[in-house]
Amino acid sequence: MLELIKNDPWLEPYKQFIKTRYDKFRLKEKEITKNHTFSLSDFANGHMYFGLNKTLEGWSIREWAPNATEIFLIGSFNNWKQEDKYKLKPIGGGVWELYLSQDDINHLDYYKLFVKWDEGSGERIPAWCRYVVQDNKTHIFSGQVWEPETKFVYKNKDFTPDTSPLLIYECHIGMGSEKEGVGTYNDFRENILPKVKEKGYNTIQLMAIQEHPYYGSFGYHVSSFFAPSSRFGTPDELRQLIDEAHGMGIAVIMDIVHSHAVKNEAEGLGRLDGSYDLYFHGDDRRIHKAWDSLCFNYGKDEVLHFLLSNCKYWIEDFKFDGYRFDGVTSMIYYSHGLEESFMGYDDYYNNKQDLDAICYLTLANKLIHEVNPHAISVAEEVSGMPGLAVDPDKGGYGFDYRMAMNIPDFWIKTIKELNDEDWDPSAIFWEVTNRRADEKTISYVESHDQALVGDKTIIFRLIDKQMYWFMSKFTPSIIVDRGIALHKMIRLVTASTINGGYLTFMGNEFGHPEWVDFPREGNDWSYKFARRQWSLNEDPNLRYHYMGDFDIEMISLLKSVRDFQDLPITKIWEKKGDNVLAYMRDNLLFIFNFNPTQSFTDYGMLVPEGEYKVILNTDEKRFGGFGLTDDDVHHFTHFDELYRKHNKGWLKVYIPAHTAVVLKKISN
Repeated sequence: MLELIKNDPWLEPYKQFIKTRYDKFRLKEKEITKNHTFSLSDFANGHMYFGLNKTLEGWSIREWAPNATEIFLIGSFNNWKQEDKYKLKPIGGGVWELYLSQDDINHLDYYKLFVKWDEGSGERIPAWCRYVVQDNKTHIFSGQVWEPETKFVYKNKDFTPDTSPLLIYECHIGMGSEKEGVGTYNDFRENILPKVKEKGYNTIQLMAIQEHPYYGSFGYHVSSFFAPSSRFGTPDELRQLIDEAHGMGIAVIMDIVHSHAVKNEAEGLGRLDGSYDLYFHGDDRRIHKAWDSLCFNYGKDEVLHFLLSNCKYWIEDFKFDGYRFDGVTSMIYYSHGLEESFMGYDDYYNNKQDLDAICYLTLANKLIHEVNPHAISVAEEVSGMPGLAVDPDKGGYGFDYRMAMNIPDFWIKTIKELNDEDWDPSAIFWEVTNRRADEKTISYVESHDQALVGDKTIIFRLIDKQMYWFMSKFTPSIIVDRGIALHKMIRLVTASTINGGYLTFMGNEFGHPEWVDFPREGNDWSYKFARRQWSLNEDPNLRYHYMGDFDIEMISLLKSVRDFQDLPITKIWEKKGDNVLAYMRDNLLFIFNFNPTQSFTDYGMLVPEGEYKVILNTDEKRFGGFGLTDDDVHHFTHFDELYRKHNKGWLKVYIPAHTAVVLKKISN
C-alpha cells in the first residue's frame, strides 16, 4: 500500500488519507463478500437475479423498489393492463418478485412496470432491463424481450487484447456511417471494422452503447445501463460486431458511464419507485448542475451491486474487453471538479473527496480484472489525482491507464496563442512526456471532445475556412500545406512518446472537416454533421488521404517494435531558437523541425555511433509533402575524439522546415 508513497515522497504528508481510502476499500470488499466467503465476481451477479430472466420453468422478474406499494408487469402480452396475474409480490429488503409460465411472455414482447407509491404512480422501465426500444410514432420507450430461440454463439472465444502498445480508435456507431442518418451495428461491422483493421489500430472504443433517450447526448445521459442502444440494432448484432472484431485481432472496449444518470423518470432510474433517493443522493448532491443529471449514491450496497453487476455483465455477456470510465473526476470530488484549480497535492487531499465513489472505482477495477485478467480499464480524469493507474495494493485505484488529458489542451493552446516561430521544443517534449512514472497513460492529440460543436478539431484550427476551398490537389494553398505538415508532426511527436497507448477519434486522423453536431432543434434536426465522410479520405483528388496515409505508416511504425511504449525516451537535442527537437527510443531517432521558414543543412547532433536510414518522413510526397530529401541515402555518424568513450558521433542531416523524420540505427 505504501509503494505509491515510496515512488512519490511528496505524498508522505497525505499518507493517512491514502491509508483511509485503502482501508475503506478493503473493508467494503470484506462486507459485500461476507468476509470473502465468495468472490467479488459472485457478488456482481445481480443481472442474473434482477430484471426479466428466462428460467427452466418459465420467467422471473425482480425489481428493487422499497418505496413502492404495488407493482404490476404490463405489456403487449396483456394489453398493458394491471392484472393480478402479473402483480409482483414483496419478498423483503425492498425487492419485488413475479414468476410466470413460459407461455405468458414471448420473444419480442414489449413490457414495463406500473409502479404505485403513496403519493402517486407511473409506468417505469425496469432498472435491469436488457433491451429497450423506442416507438417510431409515439417516441415512447419500452422494454422488449430479447430471448431468441437460437442463442448467439461466439466464434472467437479465446481472444486476448494486444496492448503492446494499446492503439485505440475511438468510435461512435451511429455516426460511423457516411449517410445522413443513424448508423447501425451491422453497418459498422461490415464497413468500418475493415477500415480500422487497415489503419492498424488494435482496439476500438465504442461510445454511446448504453441506452440513452436523447441521441444528442452523445450517449452520456444513460437511462438503461444494461441495454445496448436499440437505435443501432439488436443485442445480437452488437455481439456479432464484437465477435468479428476479435476475429480481426481488434479488442473492443466500452465507454462506460457510471458517473451519473439521465434525470428522466419514465425512461430512466430517476424515480423508479417514486422516491428521489433510490439509486441517487436524496439531498443537494442529487443533481449534477453542470450536466443536468443525477448523481449515484455510491455509499449504498444496492448501488454497488447494480454498478458492479453492470461491469461484469458487459464483459461476460457481450465479450467487451474492458472500459474507458467516463467522468472519473466528477465522481471522486464532491465538487465534481468544477471550478477547482488542482494546482498542488493539497487540492487532491483536501477532505473534498467522495470516499464512497473512490471505493466503488477501486472495487470495479478489481472486479473487472477478476472477471477477465486481460481486461483493459482506462480512467478519463482531468484533475491529475495521483495513483489512478496504480494497483490498489500499492495504494492506487486499479486502473490500467489514465487519459493524458493535458496533451490536447496543450496543442490547442499552442495553436491558438503562439506564432509558429514561437513553438518551443522544450515545452512540447515536456508536455508529451509529463506523467507519473508509476502510471501508464493514453496519449492523444484529440478525442471526440475536441471535435464537438462549439470547439474545433486540430486540422480546422490549423486550416480554418481554407478547408472549404483548398483541399483539392488542384488548388494550391500555403495555409493548407502548413496545416497538413503540422497535423502530421503533432501526431507523430504525441504518438512516438507514449508510455501506454495512443488514441484518435474516428476520422480525425485524416483531418475530417468541421465538427460533430448531433441533430437538435438548433440545426433543424439535421444529421449532416453527425456522420463521418470516409469518401473524403478515399478521393485521390483531395488532400485528406495524405494525412490518413501518414497515420497508417505512423501506427505501423509503433507496432513494428514490440513493447514500443516501454522503451526509454532519451532526449538528444533541443534548441528553441531553431525550433528543433530530437530524441531516441532504442534504435529509433525522431527529429522534428517545427521552424516554419528555415530548413537546416547538415544539422548536427550527437547520437550513438553507427549507420542510420530514414524509415519515415512527414515531407514525403505521398504524405502531401514536398519530397525535399533523398531518403534512400543512409547517414553515418562522424567520429569525434571527445565522445569516443561514450561511443557517440555527430549525425548530420538535412531537415526541411515543418518536417519530422524518423531514422533507424541499422549498424554500429
